Amino acid sequence: MPADLHELARLARDVAREAGAVLLGGLAAGRTAVETKSTRTDMVTEMDRASEDLIAEAIRAARPGDGFLGEEGTATAATAAGDGGGVRWIVDPLDGTTNYLYRFPVWAVSVAAEVDGEVAVGVVYDPTHDELFEAVVHEGARHNGHTMLVGGAPDLATALVGTGFSYDAAERGRQAALLAHVLPAVRDVRRSGAAALDLCWVGLGRLDAFYERGLKPWDLGGRDVPGRRSPALRPTRPPARRGTARLTRAILRDHERSPCRGKVPGRRRRSTAR
Repeated sequence: MPADLHELARLARDVAREAGAVLLGGLAAGRTAVETKSTRTDMVTEMDRASEDLIAEAIRAARPGDGFLGEEGTATAATAAGDGGGVRWIVDPLDGTTNYLYRFPVWAVSVAAEVDGEVAVGVVYDPTHDELFEAVVHEGARHNGHTMLVGGAPDLATALVGTGFSYDAAERGRQAALLAHVLPAVRDVRRSGAAALDLCWVGLGRLDAFYERGLKPWDLGGRDVPGRRSPALRPTRPPARRGTARLTRAILRDHERSPCRGKVPGRRRRSTAR
């Protein structure tokens, strides 16, 4: 039996809001039980895990046969008992952990449903501002219940561009070199610290483009559909879609021409192979 995408979207909205409420409540608890993952700057808190546990348990209760992939390690495969026939949930329980720890109000919960290997439903919830972005494949994207409509993208020189940085020091150096090349070519650059919201903001028109290398599946789950499925980015509005894609290609093309490509400013290039 095919999965009901609207039912998946409803469940994604519900669990994202519930997790957001838990995270807002956790702000009063202060910075406790902070650990690191891939590097000293890649942090995880008990609130990341509490949010993921809540989402996983709610989805398991509603749809026990579905698969699950969470940033903080929760992973299960879909089973034949599921009524969706190949549904996997991809979750970032707290995108923007560093912002959250510093009470910088840019962080979100991201929940996506993948059906037969393709992301079909995506929800990103910003609890601080009570903004919910959602999309169902082929049906466009919505922001707090209103259809997201964006005009045609500007030229690169007048584009407001978002980006993000890796937790790995060597990769951050390469990203800084690219940023130094991109910045003079665009109107300005914003770095929010939460890729979930960056990509949704492109769909909403708060940014004209976003680029970042090294994003993980949970980084391209809930925000992938709102970012790509906004009517401004769908084939029904080709000028805007081509404009946004043109901006991204221009950034990458300029990177290929950059004399600092692949170099870290002020440091010799060194192999990371072991």
